Amino acid sequence: MAKLILVIDDDKDILSIMDFIFTDEGHQTILYDTGTTTQDIEQLSPDLILLDVRIEGYHKTGAQICSEIKAHPDLTKIPILLVSAESNLNALAGGCGADGYVAKPFAVDNLLAIVKEFLH
Repeated sequence: MAKLILVIDDDKDILSIMDFIFTDEGHQTILYDTGTTTQDIEQLSPDLILLDVRIEGYHKTGAQICSEIKAHPDLTKIPILLVSAESNLNALAGGCGADGYVAKPFAVDNLLAIVKEFLH
């Protein structure tokens, strides 16, 4: 069964790659090149969120967005993976309540393996 994956990243190339990867695996994707609100996420009801830490032109970081999602009672169970080249990604993920992280640059096989863990 297709799962809905929300990808939030300001890099349009990363969005295109993830769209290709996940649709090729039979999933649906929603791609945002800027941040979003908990209200939008509640309406979308994704099965998984992949979230960049630095979102150019948005007033919040991915870690701040993650914290807001995890604090929202109706959204707390949605798994969130931070996807970033930040050197302290493990600490950032732990600090905002993310369920995991994927370091950029990533190997497609590694990304798929991690995503499959959270979709099953």
